[in-house]
Amino acid sequence: MRARCQSGGLGHNMGSSVMDLQQEILFSLEKDGVVISNEFGESIKESHQKIVGAIKSLESLGNVVNVKQNALKTWECTEEGTGVATEGSHEARLFNSLPPEGRSVADIKDNFPNSNFALGAAMKNKWLKKEGEKVVPAMTSIEDQVQKYLQAITAGAADSVPDNVKVEYKKRKLIREVEMTVFEVTKGNEFTTSIVKQEGELTKEMIESGQWKKTTFKPFNFKSKGRVDQRSGYLHPLMQLRSEFRQIFLEMGFSEMPTNNFVESAFWNFDALFQPQQHPARDAHDTFYVAEPGKTINVPEDYLQKVKKTHSVGGYGSIGYQYDWSRDEAHKNLLRTHTTAVSARMLYKLAQDGFQPVKFFSIDRVFRNETLDATHLAEFNQIEGVVADYNLSIKNLMGLIKGFFEKIGITKLRFKPAYNPYTEPSMEIFSYHEGLQKWVEVGNSGMFRPEMLRPMGIPENVTVAAWGLSLERPAMIMYGINNIRELVGPRVKMELILDNPVCTIDK
Repeated sequence: MRARCQSGGLGHNMGSSVMDLQQEILFSLEKDGVVISNEFGESIKESHQKIVGAIKSLESLGNVVNVKQNALKTWECTEEGTGVATEGSHEARLFNSLPPEGRSVADIKDNFPNSNFALGAAMKNKWLKKEGEKVVPAMTSIEDQVQKYLQAITAGAADSVPDNVKVEYKKRKLIREVEMTVFEVTKGNEFTTSIVKQEGELTKEMIESGQWKKTTFKPFNFKSKGRVDQRSGYLHPLMQLRSEFRQIFLEMGFSEMPTNNFVESAFWNFDALFQPQQHPARDAHDTFYVAEPGKTINVPEDYLQKVKKTHSVGGYGSIGYQYDWSRDEAHKNLLRTHTTAVSARMLYKLAQDGFQPVKFFSIDRVFRNETLDATHLAEFNQIEGVVADYNLSIKNLMGLIKGFFEKIGITKLRFKPAYNPYTEPSMEIFSYHEGLQKWVEVGNSGMFRPEMLRPMGIPENVTVAAWGLSLERPAMIMYGINNIRELVGPRVKMELILDNPVCTIDK
């Protein structure tokens, strides 16, 4: 059994490259016929890890060398054992620190490290004796056998240390037994001391020049293990919360609407919702218009004519907006400002296919030309719920909203009358924020106007309730984020995604 101390005591030749070490191993192998990795490392004062790396590189050359692994039990010093090997045992240090007249026991216990053990061991060895309250030397000189044994282990001569002593030192946590893998290297069938550097990569230049034909490549190691510290995939906090909201809608019996049209026409985004063409939201300061293609390809003509008439002269109990409605304005392409454009398309399709009661929802991105600040981005996710049925009232809408928000843990709600171009009545939704100790707006809602529904062909006795909210606001609250730019965009810290636990809602 071989031994070593952690401190080593050997000066490593840090300048040796892998190629140099390979060459030294081959020369030693030619001379001696066998190389043992740990012994060779000690002989040239190089770390065992580097020797093993060089042996592995030689092994990849083919049959140049044969390599055999062996398990070797060895002893090494602990941190405390290293200190004893260098500075002496606790009891010897205590003896050497005493003046001829001795020191009081109280003084030793107050000022000498490991005093109790040092006193006990020194008294047991009869190096010290007590005279009243003092401890005085009992001899003029001592031999520190503990230090000598640990120095022997440091020098790799553990065989000279009695087994019972090693057991005792192990109990004292001065040394520990470890198992070490050593490599025995012998000559292979194609042994040579001349190493040809192997390339690890086939490059474009090698192929073009034909150099690859004369180049020796490293063999592919099919047994090598992949990196164990690779990071696995993580869901962004926003996507975690989106999944939770989606599950809530599905549990409530809603069907998900297709929301893959980021580019929408002004007709479906505004006109179909009975939003006038002079409305400030349609200004370029609030909406991103698309330059190419600038116009939509087509819109259902009969439906377009009904929408035009409702805007221009009214209908369905309304006088409209009394202006000249522009087809060119309606055909402009833009980045959708809300997912209600998707709701309009779905309701129109529902009317054409033959109406039946439905519950729709969507969660996806929308775009607005906002000034960026701590709570606003030009791109965000909108959550929308839509219910179409016979004779729904504002009370039904309030009940739906309460049921939805209760599932995400929000129970204190208030409703405030509001104005939306395409809903009447309309309500802003407020929730009491326990952390901020005040009521905060969490969404908007309303009953779609007849001017929006009847041109689609939705029956007279059918009403449609809808509500919406953003995904980012609840996420900021749940994750304790004060600036929305730390949740979305280039300023997001990877630690936010890696360290945050999966956000779940107690439903």
